[in-house]
Amino acid sequence: MRLPPRTAARLALALFGWVALASTALPPGHPLRIVLTGGFLVLGPGAAALLARPTIARTAGGPDRLAAAALAVALSTALAALTAVALLAHHAFSVSVAIAALAAVTTLLALLPHRTRPGRGGGPPAEAPPVRPAGPAQEATPAAGPAPPRGPWRPGRPRRVAGALAAAVLLALCAACSSGTPGAAGGTGSSAAAGTGLPVAAAANRPPAAGTWRLVFDDEFTGSTLDPAKWTTCYDWNDGGCTNAGNGEDQWYQPGQVKAGGGRLTLTAQPRTVTGSDGRTYPWVSGMVSTGRDSWNAKPRHTFTYGYFAASMKVPANPHGFFPAFWLIPAETRGTPPEVDIAEFPNTDQYVHMNLHWRGADGSDQHVGQNWGPADFSSGFHVFGVDWEPSTVTWYVDGKAWFQVTDPSRIPNVAMEIVLNLAVGYLESPPAGTDSAALQVQWVQAWQH
Repeated sequence: MRLPPRTAARLALALFGWVALASTALPPGHPLRIVLTGGFLVLGPGAAALLARPTIARTAGGPDRLAAAALAVALSTALAALTAVALLAHHAFSVSVAIAALAAVTTLLALLPHRTRPGRGGGPPAEAPPVRPAGPAQEATPAAGPAPPRGPWRPGRPRRVAGALAAAVLLALCAACSSGTPGAAGGTGSSAAAGTGLPVAAAANRPPAAGTWRLVFDDEFTGSTLDPAKWTTCYDWNDGGCTNAGNGEDQWYQPGQVKAGGGRLTLTAQPRTVTGSDGRTYPWVSGMVSTGRDSWNAKPRHTFTYGYFAASMKVPANPHGFFPAFWLIPAETRGTPPEVDIAEFPNTDQYVHMNLHWRGADGSDQHVGQNWGPADFSSGFHVFGVDWEPSTVTWYVDGKAWFQVTDPSRIPNVAMEIVLNLAVGYLESPPAGTDSAALQVQWVQAWQH
């Protein structure tokens, strides 16, 4: 049986949002994901609202259709903005949760029952011409012919339109509130973050892994300088700067290569010959930060045993010769293994390397890892995270799990420090004429159960 066009359109709109939600399982930047989610957010909710309670005259004229399309886009934008604000207010915003809420709103609006007037939409015509109601000083007379087209806002419609939009708003708010609690659809963390007084951006990036979480470390670099209570600008095994001699790198890390403020941490590498405190000459200077200590006998700033660690980063667009990394190292020994490499980019901006190091029975460095890509990690910010548990370690890119280790004998059980650095000359040196490279970080967080 063939469905009437209007019914088919309603069913298609009711399904549109859920198809868009399913497309978020595709990798970030996938063309189909972009088309489906973008098309739904721009047109879906508004088109459903117009179908439910039309406010544009249904004529064949082009201007009316353009007006309807413009109104659909405006309504979709308004509903999307309302949903986003509601989710952010409850510290539960994510793309998938927002699309799920809007998909529910769209389904409700698309399937709302509505009344059609006799003589429209294919219904049988009345046997007698319609009778105009009598006014204060005139008798009721039959209409002389077809009624003139009604204007865009019909008598009696405002109340029904307001009711439909109120239902949509209520549904969006309910979805936002429910997603802020453990176990709710789209919610993956504890609602306790809402009462911590932390910035909304911190609570909005909760761990994608299931469980009840509390935020134990957060820096969004909103001040004017690097926060010394959270970070030092070196490893602590050298004075006056440092390097990772075990990798044979070309840089000497210096505080002047670290800039923070205005919502951004920038680690910059530049060609400049310096002599390190180890007596070696280095052709590059670069920047790094750590939650460790300033000297060998000092107390570390922040250490962590288990948890979810994440950072929003953009790697250099000129990757050859550079080695940006976001990783965890043991706080007590300051030597590896063990080691958790959350995201490494050795001479690449297309593939993220995820690795776990442990010490073998013979004392050797054993490791297992996986690369994921290609993706243009230098064109924008991406979120790299790891969920380190006693029995599993799971790596995430933009909220999606890509790699996991499940052998407890390989998983570290010691306190670790967070490190972000931009190394130079690992495996290959930068091409001649390269004058700089930068690793940019929007925020860093650590969560624990």
